[in-house]
Amino acid sequence: MSRFDEPLTKALDPKTAKLLHTVLGLETVGDLLRHYPRRYAERGELTSLDALEVDEHVTVVGEVTRLMRKPMRNRGGTWLEVEVVDGSGSKIYLSFFGKGSHVAESRLKPGRRGMFAGKVGLFGARGKPRWQLAHPEFELFEEGEASAEDFAAAPVPIYPAGKDLTPWAIRRAIGMMLDTLGPLDDPLPADLRARHALPGLDDALTAIHRPKDFGDVQRARKRLKFDEAFLLQAVLLQRRQAATAWPAKPRPRRDGGLLADFDARLPFSLTEGQAAVGEEIAADLALEHPMHRLLQGEVGAGKTVVALRAMLQVVDAGGQAVLLAPTEVLAQQHHRSISGMLGDLAQGGMFGGTAVTLLTGSMGAAARRAALLDAASGTAGIVVGTHALLQEHVQFADLGLVVVDEQHRFGVEQRDALREKAGDARPHVLVMTATPIPRTVAMTVFGDLEVSTLSQLPSGRAPITTHVVPAAEKPHYLERTWARVREEVALGRQAYIVCPRIGDLEGDEGDLAPSDSNSASADEERRPPLAVLEVAEMLSEGPFHDLRVAVLHGKLPPEEKDAIMRSFSRGEIDILVATTVIEVGVDVPNSSVMIIMDADRFGVSQLHQLRGRVGRGGLPGLCLLVSDFPENTPARARLDAVAATLDGFELSRVDLEQRREGDVLGAAQSGKRSSLKMLQLLRDEDVIATARDEAAALLAADPALTTHPGLRAEIDRLLADERAEYLEKT
Repeated sequence: MSRFDEPLTKALDPKTAKLLHTVLGLETVGDLLRHYPRRYAERGELTSLDALEVDEHVTVVGEVTRLMRKPMRNRGGTWLEVEVVDGSGSKIYLSFFGKGSHVAESRLKPGRRGMFAGKVGLFGARGKPRWQLAHPEFELFEEGEASAEDFAAAPVPIYPAGKDLTPWAIRRAIGMMLDTLGPLDDPLPADLRARHALPGLDDALTAIHRPKDFGDVQRARKRLKFDEAFLLQAVLLQRRQAATAWPAKPRPRRDGGLLADFDARLPFSLTEGQAAVGEEIAADLALEHPMHRLLQGEVGAGKTVVALRAMLQVVDAGGQAVLLAPTEVLAQQHHRSISGMLGDLAQGGMFGGTAVTLLTGSMGAAARRAALLDAASGTAGIVVGTHALLQEHVQFADLGLVVVDEQHRFGVEQRDALREKAGDARPHVLVMTATPIPRTVAMTVFGDLEVSTLSQLPSGRAPITTHVVPAAEKPHYLERTWARVREEVALGRQAYIVCPRIGDLEGDEGDLAPSDSNSASADEERRPPLAVLEVAEMLSEGPFHDLRVAVLHGKLPPEEKDAIMRSFSRGEIDILVATTVIEVGVDVPNSSVMIIMDADRFGVSQLHQLRGRVGRGGLPGLCLLVSDFPENTPARARLDAVAATLDGFELSRVDLEQRREGDVLGAAQSGKRSSLKMLQLLRDEDVIATARDEAAALLAADPALTTHPGLRAEIDRLLADERAEYLEKT
């Protein structure tokens, strides 16, 4: 009999076990049984092709309608193209070359139905691309099934798969495990299952993988969703409970200190939101256990001012504050911004202020030694830096507050390393993000943090108009794009042009490093993403030959990046062609235009972040999203959504709907797959809320889970994964 924790290398043949581990990261029998079907195909009802995404490994269900032999270009021989149609009339084309084309031709006859798996791409004439699977694996339904009664029998599970690993191979492996699985210790108490009409775990796993009908699927999903929500909420509640027991030095607000001086000099009034959030943070800092607060706010909502006021409160109380930024450009920008806002209060010494020190990895030896000494001696009340702050030899006199900007850009260990520099007493922690988070995500991911939201923009922020530029369908629109940039520059304004790649050399993928290869086709391969160096040269020699054009990307030497940004800030550069290095924190009030090339290669939230770099100085902002994708494609739908609203919270929902849950939950940071397979954060708010209430009641009665060993074992399993390490150390 197989056990849930048994390695797949013992339960399956070596080749299958290796593929499951290499392609999907599955290691145990339990991992495999929790690899749930992505969807189900009904043999009598073909599945729509509408939701396909370029470069995704997909499985489609359809009917072969015709086969076509086509000549190979520039060489002899032919290749086979197979047209497959789904139930809605949508078409996808399968391409086979060499010997494989003859094998496919012998099996794929018009009228045959089956499942076809591979990496999907778009090919064909510009403006009229067609979906294609190159050399797909396939499994045909039995002939005669279409007219037989069993054609409308049990749903067929279709699993997330990958290269060299088909959905039906996964189905066979799961079937073997179900046939040999021993009895399971159900982690959910019987009374809880009865209260919510949930099936046992054994029954749920059988029903999700071998459903007799869709009623089985629904019942199994209800149970497995609840499992995921309940376990995560239990872990988060335990962490929140433990955090209240950690010691921290109180940092109460002091009358007549730096904060009071700073507030008196502010040339503007705080928004109601900034004032309210500031009071929440001030109260947290005065407590004897560490603050753990997430500050989220729209691009330009004034998070930096709120964070600086918190840092000044800590400095007034005798402590130091650290601001950790993900890039040198952003760290330098924060250092300039904070120093500028403080004015002579940033000088320290006789002025009664506090020194603001910058520490980055590229600093010269002398400057670095001075910064390290300022931090260790306590001379610097505020230290701004990058990953260089995390190194072992960086010490602080009395670290009281850690502010992490764009928290999703840092790994778990990095944040924890900085927190441990405070010694026995934990520092207060404020993490900031300009990517708004829907309530369900905040409740699930940041359930052990207090959440503050800034939704009100400060006065002086101008509206930003956004349009999609369909460059392939309407090339003259691109010409008009360059003309609009010239018009803005003629008015004395400046522009950003963002590209997804730096150049042509290996390693020049840029700061985004997007996927840039689609399935090969006989007609055409999609071009590589546009590069900063190529676009800058083209524009400098063409439409902007008489304008001042500069280049900025992450591989430039830090001092050169800083010099370029300073020059751009002073108005000495008209157009800055850059990668996403300017995505966050860069504030040049005179910039009014943002052109994003190959905009379909960026995520929704990233586009919203980039767009927020303009319209910051009272000037109306213009953002143009350039793309070759035609209408009625998922990529174009994302761009249309960005163009339709400036509401970051609405766009965060769009972003979440189009991304895998694991990306949102930080699995990419922890290096492991997400523990959420069933739970959909936008649609399962009721499940999450109910699970949180149940977990809170159970932990209140049995904090150590001594009477619930099965649940404790599941939590231990979750905590053993790096995903749980993310939860613990955020």
